[in-house]
Amino acid sequence: MKDTPDQQHEESDGEKPGIVSRIISVISTTFTPVIPALIGGGMIKAVLSILVLFNLVNESSSTYTIITFISDAPFYFMPVLLAYGAAMKFKCSPIMAMTMACALLHPTWTGIVSAGEAVTFFGIPVVLVDYASSVIPIILSVWIMSYVERLAEKYSPSVIKFFLKPLITMFISIPIALLLVGPLGNLLNDIVQAGADFLNARVSWLIPMLMGVFQPFLTLTGTAWAMTPIATSQISALGYEVVNGPGMLASNIAQGGATLAVAVKAKNKELKQLASSSGFTAVMGITEPCLYGVLLKLKRPFVASMIGGAVGGIYAGISGLVRYSFVSPGLTAIPAFIGENPMNVVHAVITIIISFAAGFAAAWILGFKEDDTPDSVEKAEEKTDTAEGSVPGAEAKAGCTDETLAAPVSGRAALLSEVNDDVFSQEILGKGAAIFPEEGKVYAPADGTLTVFFDTGHAIGMQTANGAEILIHVGIDTVNLQGRYFTPKAKAGDFVRAGQLLLEFDLEAIRNEGYDTVIPVIVTNTADYGTIEPAGTGVIKTGDNFLKLSHM
Repeated sequence: MKDTPDQQHEESDGEKPGIVSRIISVISTTFTPVIPALIGGGMIKAVLSILVLFNLVNESSSTYTIITFISDAPFYFMPVLLAYGAAMKFKCSPIMAMTMACALLHPTWTGIVSAGEAVTFFGIPVVLVDYASSVIPIILSVWIMSYVERLAEKYSPSVIKFFLKPLITMFISIPIALLLVGPLGNLLNDIVQAGADFLNARVSWLIPMLMGVFQPFLTLTGTAWAMTPIATSQISALGYEVVNGPGMLASNIAQGGATLAVAVKAKNKELKQLASSSGFTAVMGITEPCLYGVLLKLKRPFVASMIGGAVGGIYAGISGLVRYSFVSPGLTAIPAFIGENPMNVVHAVITIIISFAAGFAAAWILGFKEDDTPDSVEKAEEKTDTAEGSVPGAEAKAGCTDETLAAPVSGRAALLSEVNDDVFSQEILGKGAAIFPEEGKVYAPADGTLTVFFDTGHAIGMQTANGAEILIHVGIDTVNLQGRYFTPKAKAGDFVRAGQLLLEFDLEAIRNEGYDTVIPVIVTNTADYGTIEPAGTGVIKTGDNFLKLSHM
Protein backbone atom coordinates (compact mmCIF):
# COMPACT_ATOMS: atom_id res chain seq x y z
CA MET A 1 0.00 0.00 0.00
CA LYS A 2 1.24 3.49 -0.83
CA ASP A 3 2.76 5.45 2.03
CA THR A 4 0.68 8.25 3.43
CA PRO A 5 2.07 11.77 3.16
CA ASP A 6 2.86 11.74 6.88
CA GLN A 7 4.85 8.55 6.43
CA GLN A 8 6.68 9.96 3.45
CA HIS A 9 7.58 13.04 5.41
CA GLU A 10 8.74 11.03 8.38
CA GLU A 11 11.04 9.03 6.17
CA SER A 12 12.39 12.11 4.46
CA ASP A 13 13.34 14.10 7.57
CA GLY A 14 13.06 11.63 10.44
CA GLU A 15 10.51 13.75 12.29
CA LYS A 16 6.82 12.93 12.52
CA PRO A 17 4.42 15.88 12.83
CA GLY A 18 3.09 16.42 16.37
CA ILE A 19 -0.41 15.38 17.34
CA VAL A 20 -1.54 19.00 17.73
CA SER A 21 -0.30 19.89 14.23
CA ARG A 22 -2.04 16.87 12.75
CA ILE A 23 -5.34 17.65 14.51
CA ILE A 24 -5.24 21.26 13.32
CA SER A 25 -4.43 20.09 9.80
CA VAL A 26 -7.47 17.78 9.87
CA ILE A 27 -9.74 20.57 11.13
CA SER A 28 -8.45 23.04 8.56
CA THR A 29 -8.78 20.69 5.57
CA THR A 30 -12.19 19.48 6.71
CA PHE A 31 -13.69 22.91 7.30
CA THR A 32 -12.20 24.81 4.36
CA PRO A 33 -14.74 23.57 1.74
CA VAL A 34 -17.60 24.15 4.20
CA ILE A 35 -16.88 27.79 5.05
CA PRO A 36 -18.80 29.34 2.07
CA ALA A 37 -21.97 27.45 3.07
CA LEU A 38 -21.61 28.47 6.72
CA ILE A 39 -21.03 32.10 5.75
CA GLY A 40 -24.01 32.00 3.39
CA GLY A 41 -26.28 30.58 6.09
CA GLY A 42 -24.90 33.00 8.64
CA MET A 43 -25.46 36.05 6.44
CA ILE A 44 -29.03 34.95 5.69
CA LYS A 45 -29.61 34.74 9.46
CA ALA A 46 -28.20 38.25 9.77
CA VAL A 47 -30.46 39.56 7.00
CA LEU A 48 -33.44 37.88 8.65
CA SER A 49 -32.60 39.59 11.96
CA ILE A 50 -32.61 42.96 10.19
CA LEU A 51 -35.92 42.21 8.47
CA VAL A 52 -37.48 41.31 11.81
CA LEU A 53 -35.93 44.34 13.52
CA PHE A 54 -37.57 46.69 11.03
CA ASN A 55 -40.87 44.75 11.07
CA LEU A 56 -40.52 43.77 7.42
CA VAL A 57 -41.05 40.09 8.30
CA ASN A 58 -43.23 38.71 11.08
CA GLU A 59 -41.84 35.84 13.14
CA SER A 60 -45.13 33.96 12.81
CA SER A 61 -45.22 34.21 9.02
CA SER A 62 -44.39 31.48 6.54
CA THR A 63 -41.77 33.78 4.99
CA TYR A 64 -39.92 33.81 8.31
CA THR A 65 -40.13 30.03 8.50
CA ILE A 66 -38.77 29.52 4.98
CA ILE A 67 -35.87 31.94 5.44
CA THR A 68 -35.09 30.30 8.78
CA PHE A 69 -34.79 26.77 7.45
CA ILE A 70 -32.73 28.02 4.49
CA SER A 71 -30.27 29.66 6.86
CA ASP A 72 -30.28 26.64 9.18
CA ALA A 73 -29.64 24.09 6.40
CA PRO A 74 -25.81 24.32 6.35
CA PHE A 75 -25.71 23.86 10.13
CA TYR A 76 -28.28 21.08 10.39
CA PHE A 77 -26.64 19.10 7.58
CA MET A 78 -23.14 20.00 8.69
CA PRO A 79 -22.12 16.31 9.00
CA VAL A 80 -22.79 15.89 5.27
CA LEU A 81 -20.75 18.97 4.39
CA LEU A 82 -17.90 18.04 6.71
CA ALA A 83 -17.86 14.50 5.35
CA TYR A 84 -16.65 15.88 2.01
CA GLY A 85 -13.72 17.77 3.53
CA ALA A 86 -12.84 14.86 5.83
CA ALA A 87 -12.83 12.48 2.87
CA MET A 88 -10.40 14.76 1.05
CA LYS A 89 -8.17 14.82 4.10
CA PHE A 90 -8.24 11.05 4.74
CA LYS A 91 -8.09 10.21 1.02
CA CYS A 92 -11.26 8.18 0.68
CA SER A 93 -14.41 8.46 -1.44
CA PRO A 94 -16.28 11.75 -0.76
CA ILE A 95 -19.54 10.20 -1.99
CA MET A 96 -19.26 7.26 0.40
CA ALA A 97 -18.38 9.59 3.26
CA MET A 98 -21.35 11.83 2.52
CA THR A 99 -23.59 8.77 2.26
CA MET A 100 -22.53 7.73 5.75
CA ALA A 101 -23.36 11.22 7.03
CA CYS A 102 -26.78 10.97 5.37
CA ALA A 103 -27.38 7.69 7.22
CA LEU A 104 -26.63 9.40 10.53
CA LEU A 105 -29.21 12.08 9.65
CA HIS A 106 -31.83 9.74 8.16
CA PRO A 107 -35.39 10.59 9.28
CA THR A 108 -35.88 7.02 10.56
CA TRP A 109 -32.84 7.28 12.84
CA THR A 110 -33.94 10.76 13.94
CA GLY A 111 -37.35 9.31 14.79
CA ILE A 112 -35.78 6.49 16.79
CA VAL A 113 -33.73 9.01 18.77
CA SER A 114 -36.79 11.19 19.39
CA ALA A 115 -38.81 8.18 20.60
CA GLY A 116 -36.10 7.39 23.13
CA GLU A 117 -36.76 3.64 23.12
CA ALA A 118 -33.84 1.22 23.37
CA VAL A 119 -32.66 -0.32 20.09
CA THR A 120 -30.06 -2.94 19.24
CA PHE A 121 -28.06 -3.99 16.20
CA PHE A 122 -27.56 -7.77 16.11
CA GLY A 123 -28.11 -7.74 19.86
CA ILE A 124 -25.62 -4.88 20.48
CA PRO A 125 -27.18 -1.82 22.19
CA VAL A 126 -27.07 1.35 20.10
CA VAL A 127 -26.56 4.68 21.85
CA LEU A 128 -29.25 7.16 20.82
CA VAL A 129 -27.51 10.29 19.55
CA ASP A 130 -28.90 13.11 17.44
CA TYR A 131 -26.14 13.83 14.91
CA ALA A 132 -27.74 16.92 13.36
CA SER A 133 -25.29 19.85 13.45
CA SER A 134 -22.58 17.67 15.05
CA VAL A 135 -18.91 18.02 14.12
CA ILE A 136 -16.53 15.56 15.74
CA PRO A 137 -18.58 12.34 15.19
CA ILE A 138 -18.50 12.57 11.39
CA ILE A 139 -14.81 13.46 11.24
CA LEU A 140 -13.92 10.40 13.34
CA SER A 141 -16.33 8.22 11.38
CA VAL A 142 -14.83 9.20 8.01
CA TRP A 143 -11.37 8.52 9.43
CA ILE A 144 -12.42 4.95 10.30
CA MET A 145 -14.18 4.59 6.95
CA SER A 146 -10.97 5.47 5.12
CA TYR A 147 -9.30 2.35 6.55
CA VAL A 148 -12.30 0.15 5.78
CA GLU A 149 -12.39 1.41 2.21
CA ARG A 150 -8.68 0.67 1.71
CA LEU A 151 -9.13 -2.86 3.01
CA ALA A 152 -12.13 -3.33 0.71
CA GLU A 153 -10.07 -2.03 -2.20
CA LYS A 154 -7.19 -4.36 -1.39
CA TYR A 155 -9.09 -7.60 -0.85
CA SER A 156 -12.05 -7.29 -3.25
CA PRO A 157 -11.53 -9.40 -6.39
CA SER A 158 -11.26 -7.23 -9.49
CA VAL A 159 -14.20 -8.83 -11.28
CA ILE A 160 -16.65 -7.97 -8.50
CA LYS A 161 -14.93 -4.97 -6.91
CA PHE A 162 -17.38 -2.53 -8.51
CA PHE A 163 -20.22 -3.60 -6.21
CA LEU A 164 -18.35 -5.48 -3.45
CA LYS A 165 -16.19 -2.52 -2.37
CA PRO A 166 -19.09 -0.11 -1.65
CA LEU A 167 -21.03 -2.96 -0.01
CA ILE A 168 -18.19 -3.70 2.42
CA THR A 169 -17.47 -0.03 3.02
CA MET A 170 -21.04 0.90 3.90
CA PHE A 171 -22.04 -2.28 5.74
CA ILE A 172 -19.03 -2.07 8.05
CA SER A 173 -18.41 1.68 8.40
CA ILE A 174 -21.94 2.91 9.11
CA PRO A 175 -22.70 0.39 11.90
CA ILE A 176 -19.31 1.17 13.47
CA ALA A 177 -20.24 4.86 13.33
CA LEU A 178 -23.61 4.21 15.01
CA LEU A 179 -22.33 1.76 17.61
CA LEU A 180 -18.97 3.22 18.61
CA VAL A 181 -17.38 6.13 16.79
CA GLY A 182 -20.44 8.40 16.67
CA PRO A 183 -21.23 8.18 20.40
CA LEU A 184 -17.56 8.62 21.26
CA GLY A 185 -17.29 11.66 19.01
CA ASN A 186 -20.48 13.09 20.50
CA LEU A 187 -19.03 12.65 24.00
CA LEU A 188 -15.84 14.48 22.97
CA ASN A 189 -17.97 17.18 21.36
CA ASP A 190 -19.92 17.64 24.62
CA ILE A 191 -16.75 17.70 26.75
CA VAL A 192 -15.12 20.39 24.59
CA GLN A 193 -18.25 22.52 24.55
CA ALA A 194 -18.74 22.07 28.31
CA GLY A 195 -15.18 23.30 28.85
CA ALA A 196 -15.84 26.40 26.78
CA ASP A 197 -19.13 27.03 28.63
CA PHE A 198 -17.37 26.59 31.98
CA LEU A 199 -14.76 29.23 31.14
CA ASN A 200 -17.34 31.60 29.71
CA ALA A 201 -19.51 31.33 32.82
CA ARG A 202 -16.66 32.04 35.28
CA VAL A 203 -14.16 34.19 33.38
CA SER A 204 -16.16 35.54 30.46
CA TRP A 205 -13.39 37.95 29.47
CA LEU A 206 -10.67 35.29 29.16
CA ILE A 207 -11.46 33.62 25.82
CA PRO A 208 -12.24 36.86 23.91
CA MET A 209 -9.11 38.47 25.34
CA LEU A 210 -6.91 35.53 24.35
CA MET A 211 -8.46 35.46 20.88
CA GLY A 212 -7.96 39.22 20.60
CA VAL A 213 -4.29 38.89 21.50
CA PHE A 214 -3.31 35.78 19.61
CA GLN A 215 -5.54 35.87 16.52
CA PRO A 216 -2.73 37.34 14.35
CA PHE A 217 -0.42 34.51 15.43
CA LEU A 218 -3.18 31.96 14.82
CA THR A 219 -3.68 33.32 11.32
CA LEU A 220 0.06 33.22 10.57
CA THR A 221 0.45 29.65 11.83
CA GLY A 222 -2.81 28.33 10.41
CA THR A 223 -4.13 27.38 13.86
CA ALA A 224 -7.06 29.81 13.75
CA TRP A 225 -9.18 26.84 12.66
CA ALA A 226 -8.66 25.04 15.95
CA MET A 227 -11.67 26.70 17.61
CA THR A 228 -14.00 26.43 14.62
CA PRO A 229 -15.64 23.11 15.66
CA ILE A 230 -16.55 24.60 19.05
CA ALA A 231 -17.90 27.79 17.51
CA THR A 232 -20.05 26.01 14.92
CA SER A 233 -21.34 23.57 17.56
CA GLN A 234 -22.35 26.47 19.80
CA ILE A 235 -24.19 28.22 16.96
CA SER A 236 -26.02 24.99 16.12
CA ALA A 237 -26.93 24.19 19.72
CA LEU A 238 -27.40 27.65 21.26
CA GLY A 239 -28.02 29.93 18.29
CA TYR A 240 -24.88 31.92 19.08
CA GLU A 241 -21.19 31.44 19.89
CA VAL A 242 -18.68 33.12 22.22
CA VAL A 243 -15.45 31.32 21.28
CA ASN A 244 -14.40 32.85 17.95
CA GLY A 245 -16.54 35.82 16.99
CA PRO A 246 -16.13 38.34 19.86
CA GLY A 247 -12.35 37.96 20.12
CA MET A 248 -11.89 37.91 16.34
CA LEU A 249 -13.96 41.09 16.02
CA ALA A 250 -11.67 42.84 18.50
CA SER A 251 -8.54 41.50 16.78
CA ASN A 252 -9.59 42.30 13.21
CA ILE A 253 -10.57 45.86 14.08
CA ALA A 254 -7.42 46.38 16.17
CA GLN A 255 -5.28 45.19 13.25
CA GLY A 256 -7.07 47.68 11.03
CA GLY A 257 -6.58 50.45 13.58
CA ALA A 258 -2.85 49.75 13.96
CA THR A 259 -2.40 49.61 10.19
CA LEU A 260 -4.27 52.88 9.60
CA ALA A 261 -2.07 54.50 12.26
CA VAL A 262 0.88 53.48 10.09
CA ALA A 263 -0.89 55.01 7.08
CA VAL A 264 -1.31 58.35 8.88
CA LYS A 265 2.19 58.43 10.36
CA ALA A 266 4.25 56.98 7.51
CA LYS A 267 6.30 59.26 5.26
CA ASN A 268 7.06 56.61 2.64
CA LYS A 269 4.43 57.08 -0.07
CA GLU A 270 4.24 53.40 -0.99
CA LEU A 271 3.93 52.30 2.64
CA LYS A 272 1.25 54.93 3.28
CA GLN A 273 -0.77 53.73 0.32
CA LEU A 274 -0.41 50.05 1.22
CA ALA A 275 -1.33 50.67 4.85
CA SER A 276 -4.36 52.77 3.88
CA SER A 277 -5.87 50.14 1.60
CA SER A 278 -5.03 47.10 3.72
CA GLY A 279 -6.11 48.85 6.94
CA PHE A 280 -9.50 49.63 5.46
CA THR A 281 -9.80 46.02 4.29
CA ALA A 282 -8.96 44.81 7.81
CA VAL A 283 -11.73 46.76 9.52
CA MET A 284 -14.07 45.27 6.92
CA GLY A 285 -13.06 41.80 8.17
CA ILE A 286 -10.19 40.64 5.92
CA THR A 287 -6.86 41.01 7.71
CA GLU A 288 -4.39 39.05 5.58
CA PRO A 289 -3.31 42.03 3.42
CA CYS A 290 -2.42 44.23 6.40
CA LEU A 291 -1.02 41.34 8.42
CA TYR A 292 1.38 40.16 5.72
CA GLY A 293 1.94 43.48 3.98
CA VAL A 294 2.39 45.88 6.92
CA LEU A 295 2.19 44.57 10.49
CA LEU A 296 4.50 41.61 10.15
CA LYS A 297 7.11 43.67 8.33
CA LEU A 298 7.11 46.60 10.76
CA LYS A 299 6.89 44.49 13.93
CA ARG A 300 5.90 47.19 16.44
CA PRO A 301 2.47 47.80 14.86
CA PHE A 302 2.04 44.02 15.02
CA VAL A 303 2.46 44.22 18.80
CA ALA A 304 0.12 47.21 18.85
CA SER A 305 -2.59 45.20 17.11
CA MET A 306 -2.28 42.53 19.81
CA ILE A 307 -2.67 45.18 22.52
CA GLY A 308 -5.74 46.60 20.83
CA GLY A 309 -7.20 43.12 20.40
CA ALA A 310 -6.66 42.38 24.09
CA VAL A 311 -8.37 45.59 25.25
CA GLY A 312 -11.32 45.13 22.91
CA GLY A 313 -11.55 41.42 23.77
CA ILE A 314 -11.77 42.16 27.48
CA TYR A 315 -14.72 44.48 26.91
CA ALA A 316 -16.37 41.97 24.57
CA GLY A 317 -16.09 39.27 27.24
CA ILE A 318 -17.26 41.39 30.17
CA SER A 319 -20.22 42.72 28.19
CA GLY A 320 -21.26 39.20 27.18
CA LEU A 321 -20.93 39.82 23.44
CA VAL A 322 -21.98 36.86 21.27
CA ARG A 323 -22.00 36.20 17.53
CA TYR A 324 -25.21 34.83 16.05
CA SER A 325 -23.87 33.99 12.58
CA PHE A 326 -20.69 32.47 11.15
CA VAL A 327 -19.11 35.35 9.22
CA SER A 328 -15.68 37.00 9.25
CA PRO A 329 -15.97 39.70 11.97
CA GLY A 330 -15.64 43.31 10.83
CA LEU A 331 -17.78 46.33 10.01
CA THR A 332 -19.60 44.44 7.28
CA ALA A 333 -20.46 41.69 9.78
CA ILE A 334 -22.26 43.90 12.31
CA PRO A 335 -25.62 42.29 11.35
CA ALA A 336 -24.18 38.97 12.61
CA PHE A 337 -24.35 40.45 16.12
CA ILE A 338 -28.06 41.33 15.88
CA GLY A 339 -30.18 38.80 17.74
CA GLU A 340 -32.44 38.16 20.70
CA ASN A 341 -30.53 40.54 22.97
CA PRO A 342 -31.02 44.04 21.50
CA MET A 343 -27.99 45.33 23.44
CA ASN A 344 -25.69 42.77 21.83
CA VAL A 345 -25.16 44.82 18.66
CA VAL A 346 -24.53 47.90 20.82
CA HIS A 347 -21.78 45.99 22.64
CA ALA A 348 -20.40 44.93 19.25
CA VAL A 349 -20.19 48.58 18.13
CA ILE A 350 -18.52 49.59 21.42
CA THR A 351 -16.06 46.69 21.02
CA ILE A 352 -15.24 47.99 17.53
CA ILE A 353 -14.64 51.52 18.80
CA ILE A 354 -12.47 50.38 21.73
CA SER A 355 -10.44 47.94 19.63
CA PHE A 356 -9.82 50.45 16.86
CA ALA A 357 -8.87 53.23 19.28
CA ALA A 358 -6.58 50.97 21.32
CA GLY A 359 -4.87 49.51 18.24
CA PHE A 360 -4.44 52.94 16.63
CA ALA A 361 -3.14 54.56 19.84
CA ALA A 362 -0.76 51.70 20.62
CA ALA A 363 0.70 51.81 17.10
CA TRP A 364 1.06 55.59 17.29
CA ILE A 365 2.81 55.45 20.66
CA LEU A 366 5.07 52.49 19.89
CA GLY A 367 5.90 53.93 16.49
CA PHE A 368 7.87 52.08 13.81
CA LYS A 369 10.97 52.37 11.72
CA GLU A 370 10.17 52.78 8.07
CA ASP A 371 13.58 51.33 7.26
CA ASP A 372 12.26 48.06 8.71
CA THR A 373 9.99 47.61 5.71
CA PRO A 374 11.25 46.35 2.38
CA ASP A 375 8.78 48.76 0.73
CA SER A 376 11.71 51.16 0.67
CA VAL A 377 13.41 50.88 -2.70
CA GLU A 378 16.57 52.37 -1.26
CA LYS A 379 16.87 49.61 1.37
CA ALA A 380 16.48 46.87 -1.22
CA GLU A 381 19.26 48.47 -3.23
CA GLU A 382 21.48 48.69 -0.14
CA LYS A 383 20.94 45.00 0.54
CA THR A 384 21.78 44.27 -3.05
CA ASP A 385 24.99 46.25 -2.91
CA THR A 386 26.00 44.66 0.38
CA ALA A 387 25.28 41.10 -0.69
CA GLU A 388 26.55 41.22 -4.23
CA GLY A 389 28.73 44.28 -4.60
CA SER A 390 27.95 46.16 -7.79
CA VAL A 391 25.26 44.08 -9.48
CA PRO A 392 24.12 44.78 -13.04
CA GLY A 393 20.43 45.60 -13.12
CA ALA A 394 20.36 46.65 -9.45
CA GLU A 395 21.43 50.27 -9.91
CA ALA A 396 19.59 52.95 -7.94
CA LYS A 397 16.27 53.83 -9.48
CA ALA A 398 13.96 56.77 -9.00
CA GLY A 399 10.97 54.44 -9.10
CA CYS A 400 9.47 51.37 -10.68
CA THR A 401 10.10 50.79 -14.37
CA ASP A 402 8.31 48.64 -16.93
CA GLU A 403 9.30 45.00 -16.94
CA THR A 404 8.16 41.50 -17.78
CA LEU A 405 8.25 38.83 -15.09
CA ALA A 406 9.11 35.25 -15.97
CA ALA A 407 7.03 32.27 -14.89
CA PRO A 408 8.39 31.06 -11.52
CA VAL A 409 7.09 27.53 -12.08
CA SER A 410 5.93 25.34 -14.95
CA GLY A 411 2.24 24.59 -15.29
CA ARG A 412 -1.00 26.06 -16.57
CA ALA A 413 -1.14 29.84 -16.42
CA ALA A 414 -4.52 31.24 -15.42
CA LEU A 415 -6.26 34.44 -14.35
CA LEU A 416 -6.58 35.22 -10.64
CA SER A 417 -10.33 34.81 -10.97
CA GLU A 418 -9.74 31.05 -11.14
CA VAL A 419 -8.13 31.01 -7.69
CA ASN A 420 -10.47 29.62 -5.05
CA ASP A 421 -9.66 32.28 -2.46
CA ASP A 422 -11.26 35.72 -2.35
CA VAL A 423 -8.09 37.41 -1.11
CA PHE A 424 -6.45 36.53 -4.44
CA SER A 425 -9.38 36.26 -6.86
CA GLN A 426 -10.77 39.67 -5.87
CA GLU A 427 -7.27 41.19 -6.15
CA ILE A 428 -7.29 42.41 -2.55
CA LEU A 429 -3.52 42.02 -2.31
CA GLY A 430 -2.97 43.32 -5.84
CA LYS A 431 -3.11 42.29 -9.48
CA GLY A 432 -1.28 39.34 -10.96
CA ALA A 433 -1.93 35.87 -12.32
CA ALA A 434 -1.79 32.27 -11.19
CA ILE A 435 -0.19 28.99 -12.18
CA PHE A 436 -1.49 25.49 -11.57
CA PRO A 437 1.91 23.82 -11.14
CA GLU A 438 3.20 20.67 -12.81
CA GLU A 439 6.35 20.48 -10.68
CA GLY A 440 7.45 21.28 -7.16
CA LYS A 441 10.08 23.92 -7.87
CA VAL A 442 9.81 27.71 -7.68
CA TYR A 443 12.35 29.92 -9.44
CA ALA A 444 12.98 33.67 -9.24
CA PRO A 445 10.86 35.52 -11.83
CA ALA A 446 13.43 38.34 -12.10
CA ASP A 447 16.62 39.71 -10.58
CA GLY A 448 15.92 41.14 -7.16
CA THR A 449 16.04 40.89 -3.37
CA LEU A 450 14.02 38.43 -1.29
CA THR A 451 12.23 40.63 1.22
CA VAL A 452 10.21 37.89 2.95
CA PHE A 453 10.61 34.13 3.09
CA PHE A 454 8.18 32.57 5.55
CA ASP A 455 9.53 29.89 7.87
CA THR A 456 6.70 27.67 6.63
CA GLY A 457 8.08 28.01 3.10
CA HIS A 458 4.65 28.57 1.57
CA ALA A 459 5.10 32.25 0.64
CA ILE A 460 7.93 34.33 -0.79
CA GLY A 461 8.12 38.09 -1.12
CA MET A 462 10.66 39.81 -3.33
CA GLN A 463 11.44 43.22 -4.78
CA THR A 464 12.78 43.11 -8.29
CA ALA A 465 15.70 45.23 -9.39
CA ASN A 466 13.19 47.33 -11.35
CA GLY A 467 11.07 48.04 -8.26
CA ALA A 468 8.19 45.55 -8.54
CA GLU A 469 7.10 43.99 -5.25
CA ILE A 470 6.10 40.38 -5.81
CA LEU A 471 4.33 37.82 -3.64
CA ILE A 472 4.56 34.15 -4.67
CA HIS A 473 2.09 32.10 -2.62
CA VAL A 474 2.32 28.31 -2.99
CA GLY A 475 -1.12 26.81 -2.51
CA ILE A 476 -4.19 27.88 -0.57
CA ASP A 477 -4.13 27.62 3.25
CA THR A 478 -0.83 25.72 3.02
CA VAL A 479 0.44 27.71 6.00
CA ASN A 480 -1.44 25.03 7.98
CA LEU A 481 1.19 22.49 6.93
CA GLN A 482 3.67 24.45 9.07
CA GLY A 483 6.58 23.82 6.74
CA ARG A 484 5.98 20.17 5.93
CA TYR A 485 6.80 19.32 2.30
CA PHE A 486 8.55 22.70 1.75
CA THR A 487 12.35 23.03 1.35
CA PRO A 488 13.58 26.64 0.98
CA LYS A 489 16.68 27.12 -1.19
CA ALA A 490 17.21 30.78 -0.28
CA LYS A 491 16.41 33.15 2.57
CA ALA A 492 15.11 36.66 3.19
CA GLY A 493 17.72 39.29 2.35
CA ASP A 494 19.33 37.28 -0.47
CA PHE A 495 19.85 38.88 -3.84
CA VAL A 496 18.77 36.38 -6.50
CA ARG A 497 19.06 36.15 -10.25
CA ALA A 498 16.15 35.43 -12.59
CA GLY A 499 15.79 31.66 -12.88
CA GLN A 500 17.51 30.91 -9.57
CA LEU A 501 15.89 28.10 -7.57
CA LEU A 502 14.09 29.54 -4.52
CA LEU A 503 11.99 26.67 -3.21
CA GLU A 504 11.28 22.98 -3.61
CA PHE A 505 7.99 21.47 -2.44
CA ASP A 506 6.39 18.03 -2.58
CA LEU A 507 3.52 18.75 -4.96
CA GLU A 508 1.93 15.31 -4.70
CA ALA A 509 2.08 15.16 -0.90
CA ILE A 510 0.43 18.58 -0.58
CA ARG A 511 -2.33 17.50 -2.95
CA ASN A 512 -2.81 14.28 -0.98
CA GLU A 513 -3.28 16.38 2.14
CA GLY A 514 -6.29 17.93 0.39
CA TYR A 515 -4.81 21.37 -0.36
CA ASP A 516 -5.29 23.40 -3.50
CA THR A 517 -1.79 23.78 -5.00
CA VAL A 518 -2.45 26.78 -7.26
CA ILE A 519 0.31 29.41 -7.07
CA PRO A 520 -0.88 33.04 -7.22
CA VAL A 521 1.81 35.54 -8.21
CA ILE A 522 0.82 39.00 -7.02
CA VAL A 523 2.28 42.44 -7.65
CA THR A 524 1.62 43.97 -4.23
CA ASN A 525 2.56 47.51 -5.31
CA THR A 526 -0.03 47.40 -8.08
CA ALA A 527 -0.81 51.10 -7.61
CA ASP A 528 2.63 51.98 -8.99
CA TYR A 529 1.71 50.62 -12.43
CA GLY A 530 -0.77 51.61 -15.07
CA THR A 531 -1.38 48.08 -16.30
CA ILE A 532 -0.48 44.62 -15.08
CA GLU A 533 -1.40 41.94 -17.59
CA PRO A 534 -0.77 38.22 -17.92
CA ALA A 535 1.46 37.51 -20.88
CA GLY A 536 -0.93 34.71 -21.75
CA THR A 537 -2.74 31.67 -20.42
CA GLY A 538 -2.32 27.98 -21.02
CA VAL A 539 0.66 25.70 -20.50
CA ILE A 540 3.91 27.55 -19.83
CA LYS A 541 7.42 26.60 -18.75
CA THR A 542 9.66 28.15 -16.14
CA GLY A 543 11.28 31.27 -17.58
CA ASP A 544 8.52 31.98 -20.12
CA ASN A 545 7.02 35.48 -20.12
CA PHE A 546 4.31 35.54 -17.47
CA LEU A 547 3.35 39.06 -16.32
CA LYS A 548 3.76 42.39 -18.11
CA LEU A 549 4.09 45.44 -15.87
CA SER A 550 3.74 48.83 -17.51
CA HIS A 551 3.13 52.45 -16.53
CA MET A 552 1.14 53.10 -19.70
